[in-house]
Amino acid sequence: MAHVILERSFEPPLTEEHFQTLAGRLAPCLDRNGIRWIRSHFSRDRRRLLCLFEASDAGVLRGALLQARLEYERVWSGEILEP
Repeated sequence: MAHVILERSFEPPLTEEHFQTLAGRLAPCLDRNGIRWIRSHFSRDRRRLLCLFEASDAGVLRGALLQARLEYERVWSGEILEP
């Protein structure tokens, strides 16, 4: 499995309620496509979001986002570097 990063911006800033709605729409699509959501990081102003997933490749995550009718700016595969 690859680590796949999703980048997205929000205007106005993303509320917790809206985030839960988006996550609820995405969860079944992730399950259907064998994708595991690892974590999400918000900027302090909640205008930028980075999410980390495990998926077979970035294209599979793009497909799941399309199924859930969710927008994104970038989706790319990467590596985790830790100390």
